Amino acid sequence: MDSNLNQPIRPEAELTNREILREVHNALMEKGYNPIGQLVGYLLSEDPTYITNSGNARTLIRRLDRDELMREMLENYLELK
Repeated sequence: MDSNLNQPIRPEAELTNREILREVHNALMEKGYNPIGQLVGYLLSEDPTYITNSGNARTLIRRLDRDELMREMLENYLELK
């Protein structure tokens, strides 16, 4: 039995940056894109055409707070937390 069936479904508005990025990454992979390259392109330019519409990925990526994401990434990279 799939363990995901027992987990409550959260509204998209409650997704964390990490969850959003994973969802978008998976959608890009499924479409055959290079997800890291596409995400970097989007993060640098905020051009939504870097992100597929498949799986609602383009709508999801627009919910990211880029400033917060950059702060989280730097803290992780520099192991500050």
